[in-house]
Amino acid sequence: MNFLFIYLIFINILALIFTVSDKRRAIKHKRRISEFTLMLISALGGSVTMLVTMLVIRHKTRHIKFMLGIPLIILIQLICIFLIWRFAYA
Repeated sequence: MNFLFIYLIFINILALIFTVSDKRRAIKHKRRISEFTLMLISALGGSVTMLVTMLVIRHKTRHIKFMLGIPLIILIQLICIFLIWRFAYA
């Protein structure tokens, strides 16, 4: 359980750093972080932090792929957590 907690902290910090970094790179017209990488970090557990960060810094909020995709990832993650909890403690 400690490993999972440490992993979630790490992946969420990574999501924050990558989202802010991509925003800064966009402003400076530099090489960007790929959308695939951002979505992968979300799918690996950083979805809530990435969504909140995107809304706070107003980054990628006009992209349907992100504004629908990340909440969908969150929903799938919540369903998986519920199903694991339900069958593990049934």
